[in-house]
Amino acid sequence: MRIENEQQRDGMRGVWTKVDGRRMYARTWADAAPKDARQVVLVHGLGVSSRYMTPMAVRLASRVRVYAPDLPGSGKSEKPPRVLDVPELADALAAWLEASRIERASFVANSLGCQVTVDLAMRYPERVERLVLVSPTINRHNRSALRQFAAFLLDIPREPLSLLPLALFDYLTSGIFRGLRTLNHALLDRIEEKLPHVEAPALVVCGGRDPLVPDEWAAEVARLLPRGRLVLFPRAAHAVNYNSPDELAAVVLSFLET
Repeated sequence: MRIENEQQRDGMRGVWTKVDGRRMYARTWADAAPKDARQVVLVHGLGVSSRYMTPMAVRLASRVRVYAPDLPGSGKSEKPPRVLDVPELADALAAWLEASRIERASFVANSLGCQVTVDLAMRYPERVERLVLVSPTINRHNRSALRQFAAFLLDIPREPLSLLPLALFDYLTSGIFRGLRTLNHALLDRIEEKLPHVEAPALVVCGGRDPLVPDEWAAEVARLLPRGRLVLFPRAAHAVNYNSPDELAAVVLSFLET
């Protein structure tokens, strides 16, 4: 049930929706595209909100109906008492789709969002038309909290400077303990075992300067997907949706239309 709207700004409208007794917040640009346009849901990564999806969203909005929810515990969405694991986040996303009357959509996800959408595609295939997995975690050859954190630190100076305050605010809003617990859930999630069960066509996007998702792992993800293929952005770091929005939006639109 949709319960409250925020002011419209630059084509974006913020919407709160009651999902399983909790409020979930979503940014939407659905009014900018034709009513019969494809529906695309953007799914954010660990600890951050959908705000860093905005640069790509505004570039997609004239061609597709764009939605970017904050997963439970992140951004403006309510925090469950217990930190949700990856399947539970996928269940929450499926419930949000139902409450928002989105029967079927394509998904563009980054980082942990890739794990959530892969789980969604495996267990709710009727909901997923196509998948774009941008910098998919967790690299099974580097499944260690310490190594993931070290790679994250290496990635920070490779991203646009403007991403730092945005991400820091979101991390503090979500909470350090919640972030660490979510990371532990992400490490336990075996995405490589789920990928072969994804029926939808999928595009894997990897940044050539991403220390969290090396080219070899991205290529393995694409190979494991029955209908997957790989696109490499040589100069991009982990948050391709933020650091290379023009190039990524062009690739996404081309993929959706083929």
